[in-house]
Amino acid sequence: MLKIDQLVASYGKVRVLHGITLQVKKGALVALIGSNGAGKTTTLRAISGMLRPQSGSVQLGDAEIAGKPAYEIARRGLAHSPEGRRVFPTLPVRDNLELGAYPRLTGARTKGDVAADIERMYELFPRLRERRGQLAGTLSGGEQQMLAMARALMLSPEVLLLDEPSMGLSPKLVEEVFATIARLKAAGITMLLVEQFAAAALEVADFAYVLENGKIALSGEAAKMRDDPAVRAAYLGGGH
Repeated sequence: MLKIDQLVASYGKVRVLHGITLQVKKGALVALIGSNGAGKTTTLRAISGMLRPQSGSVQLGDAEIAGKPAYEIARRGLAHSPEGRRVFPTLPVRDNLELGAYPRLTGARTKGDVAADIERMYELFPRLRERRGQLAGTLSGGEQQMLAMARALMLSPEVLLLDEPSMGLSPKLVEEVFATIARLKAAGITMLLVEQFAAAALEVADFAYVLENGKIALSGEAAKMRDDPAVRAAYLGGGH
């Protein structure tokens, strides 16, 4: 479904990704873990078009999307819930959700029943129903994270990129977010999850990659990675 091959990306003259290769099969949840500064967020930005890669291939289904504008990549069915949520703060919750469906509303993607999908988001994230008329900027951090994920899902994506969904949340809200991710997985949503909270990511993922200094250092089934002494020592100690 999503294949990345020898992806190289930089910020100015500083190279961050040094030819990474990974894949996400249809219906799978793949975790990308690693220490701060390893290049996890940069990887998602290069995939979704927020950052133009210098070289390498990104295939979504049969289409090559590397280097294409973010809006075109979204039209092809790749949704990105970014680090820091980035909701539209001066718009109400419902308007944020409708903007997530913008390619469907403009005919760039199959429209389907957008109103029904908004209702499904309210079922998946009940707090958003309660806050549907409230300005997104006045929501709590956890509520904004729920909104960011729901907005991405409103694209009706082929692949969903989740960047640090637990960042800045209380332990209780982290549990809620990962319970939601587990429900999305059960529903067959294809996901690539970047997460600093490695223990939780490996608990819910099918497969995982460890990123170190812009390179893939290790990969394997998530269950086996959880039991790998090297992974446990480097990333799972102290709950991470």
